Amino acid sequence: MKLALFIVLSIFLTGCKKAVENAQEDLVILAMTDGQWGVTSFTQNGNNITTDFASYKFKYYSNKTVDAIKNGTIEKTGTWDGDAASMTTSANFNTPPYPLNLINGSWHIDRNSWTYVEATQVAGTEIRTMRLDKF
Repeated sequence: MKLALFIVLSIFLTGCKKAVENAQEDLVILAMTDGQWGVTSFTQNGNNITTDFASYKFKYYSNKTVDAIKNGTIEKTGTWDGDAASMTTSANFNTPPYPLNLINGSWHIDRNSWTYVEATQVAGTEIRTMRLDKF
């Protein structure tokens, strides 16, 4: 009897954990796909290069694609992902022009809310920080 109860509880708790993970992923997708985002701060090894992103906005979609929109026109479509449990996000644009090439890769989310994300990326010896704000 105790073994049966243990098995039932194990299945239930495993199911609950998966439900929580799914709910977290749904919230990430909902937050990212609601509106357009712009880079309001970007540093590369401590150098502020935010102005290089001034003409860009980003539109994220629930199918995990993202459009880089430059001056109102889609310049590149890439992919994105987000993991609430590990506090990471990633982007991949195939053969991107500068400065989109700086966004590619995995980012650690340092701070976030429904309307902004602050993240850090270490690429070799280079440290990048980025803040995205929803518009």
